[in-house]
Amino acid sequence: MKTTRTIFQDGDHKWVAIVRDPERKGHLIDTNEYLVTHGGQGLLLDPGGAEIFPAVFSALSAEFDPSALAGIFASHQDPDICSSLALWLEFNPQMHCYVSWLWRSFIPHFGGSADTFVAMPDAGMTIALGGLSLTAVPAHYLHSSGNLHLYDAQARMFFSGDVGAALLPPGEDGLFVEDFDAHIRHAEAFHRRWMGSNEAKRSWCERVAKMDIDMLCPQHGAVYQGADVERFINWFDALPVGVVGS
Repeated sequence: MKTTRTIFQDGDHKWVAIVRDPERKGHLIDTNEYLVTHGGQGLLLDPGGAEIFPAVFSALSAEFDPSALAGIFASHQDPDICSSLALWLEFNPQMHCYVSWLWRSFIPHFGGSADTFVAMPDAGMTIALGGLSLTAVPAHYLHSSGNLHLYDAQARMFFSGDVGAALLPPGEDGLFVEDFDAHIRHAEAFHRRWMGSNEAKRSWCERVAKMDIDMLCPQHGAVYQGADVERFINWFDALPVGVVGS
């Protein structure tokens, strides 16, 4: 079963991390899902693959009424991001899915109708959730050519998709980064290979460094908080990416 942890709360404005599934099949990459709630509505970020839908649905239901989900935010098109889409839509056919315009004709192969999808422009957009304004932030080529992250300025939370991801070994399953230098070793090879553009990386780092962020929440691995957010941005800015064989 997946476990949940509230990582931010101010009244009904919450961020819940849905993480770590010890029953996950060994050939599947472990993923983090995040739920943002405000004003009685919820937005599920990168809901995961079809294989883990039961675990994610069960964990989410323990924290929030899934019928109150207003939508899904898909940072990009990978199957570990949103191949569960059809199962979520079977539960709530009125749910919207926010995706880059680039994947507007590709992600529907996972399910959904023309009315399901809200195509996000390259520059990003504002997403309304129960009176809260969330910001889709450009992160193209990190790693997908159509990639967006999500920023909650009120909570100072930043969902970073695959940026910041670390492939942690067994036994290292803490929710938060505790030792940055030790943790980042598990992120280096992933970022060198999967992040495709040094120019795009520097643009992202410059943009995000100006934001007020308490927690940077990746789709794999542990959450960066406090001073480790700036440490990660500086580390990523200096790292050569798009490198084969490193």
